[in-house]
Amino acid sequence: MKVYLIRHTSVDVPAGTCYGQTDVPLRDSFEEEADAVFNRIEGMKFDKVYTSPLSRCLRLASYCGYTDAKRDRRLKEIDFGKWEMQKFSEIKDARIEEWYEDFLHVPATGGESFMDLYGRVASFLDELKQADYRRVLIFAHGGVLICAQAYAGVIDISRAFDALSPYGGMVEIDLL
Repeated sequence: MKVYLIRHTSVDVPAGTCYGQTDVPLRDSFEEEADAVFNRIEGMKFDKVYTSPLSRCLRLASYCGYTDAKRDRRLKEIDFGKWEMQKFSEIKDARIEEWYEDFLHVPATGGESFMDLYGRVASFLDELKQADYRRVLIFAHGGVLICAQAYAGVIDISRAFDALSPYGGMVEIDLL
C-alpha cells in the first residue's frame, strides 16, 4: 500500500514556540500554500483519506476537497504538555534539559516523549495495514510524518529532526 502524508501549512505563532497539540492559527499565506499542496495531489486517486483532528490539518484537507476525511486522534502532533505555547528558550522547567538530551524517551512535563508519539502512529499504521487499500492520503503534522517514515524503515528515528518535512511538504511510504 502506498501512503502519502502531507504536513499542514505554516502556522501563525512566533518562531521557537512549542505548540504540539495546541490548536494554533495558520498564516495569512494559507491559500497560497494550500494551493501548492492541492496542485501536487490533483488528479491522484485515494482509497481512503485520513486527517489529524486539529484544525490546521482539517483546514488543509478541506481545501484540497476532502471535507469527509476520517479524523483519527492518533494522528495528532506530539503533546508537549505544560510546555505548550511557551518559547523553547523561555521554558523554566528543569526537565527541558533532560528532554534535549533524550527527546526520544523523556516526555515533556505533562506530555509525551517522541516514542509515545511513535507508538500512537505505529498503532494507526498497524491498523491501516490490515485494510485492503492501495493508496491512502493522510493530513498530519511534522512529528507524525517522521514517525511514519521511521515505521516504514525510511529513516532512523534517532535522527528524527533531520527528517522534518517543510510546511505543506509530502512524504510517501510503502506499507507492506
